Amino acid sequence: MLLAVAVENTRTLVGLLDSDQGEATDGGTVKRHWWVGTDTRRTADEWAVLLEGLLSGETQVDGLAVCSAVPSVLHELRDLVARYYPGVPSVVVEPGVKTGLPVLVDNPREVGTDRIANALAAVHRYGAPCIVADFGTATTVDVVNASGAFIGGAIAPGIETAMDALGQSAAQLRRVELLRPRSVVAKNTVEALQAGAVFGFAGLVDGIVNRIVAEQGFDRSAVTVVATGALAALVVEECDQIDQHEPFLTLLGLQRAFARNR
Repeated sequence: MLLAVAVENTRTLVGLLDSDQGEATDGGTVKRHWWVGTDTRRTADEWAVLLEGLLSGETQVDGLAVCSAVPSVLHELRDLVARYYPGVPSVVVEPGVKTGLPVLVDNPREVGTDRIANALAAVHRYGAPCIVADFGTATTVDVVNASGAFIGGAIAPGIETAMDALGQSAAQLRRVELLRPRSVVAKNTVEALQAGAVFGFAGLVDGIVNRIVAEQGFDRSAVTVVATGALAALVVEECDQIDQHEPFLTLLGLQRAFARNR
């Protein structure tokens, strides 16, 4: 099995996939998955204990694929691979690693590798052009053009990130559970905050997608808009422009990158 680890700033997605299915037309299937908190102080040894606990010692890992938006965590994961999985084929998705996805931006090294993994999986599963909206620590909306190249995108605060900032800056507001409220016009502060978060970010993504389609001259019927990320399920039903919801898109992108570099 392929052990795939996608590190974001607040959460890390760990998954098990078939290590030999990365080049399949459908992009493969996630067999098991776990969300764990991202801790920049976690050492390689602690990562080993964590992963061993998740895998319960019963799964034979014959491949590893990693991407990380946190450099310090990536350093520890490299150490983990070297010391705890010696001889196991592995790939770390970073600048210089072949993915088959051209990155046409000013500085490709600045692009988060999770964004590249998402785009890689989306274009192979749904074709080009496509747009990926990732609802995580940040809300990113990225574009693959008709030629199958990553051409950039937009970055906004994540839903939780924005709510945390609001709670810290406004004396009478507090952090609330992120749920869909009964209506847009809320009758109490808790539901007013929930309405702003859920409907506000749905409108944000819909607006950015509409602008991308117009700016790039895309035929909207030919573009697949894919939602992913830990918080996508909260918003996706409220978005008019989302066509597909793929919770584990990053893992599928790592699977493809592993197959290409194996």
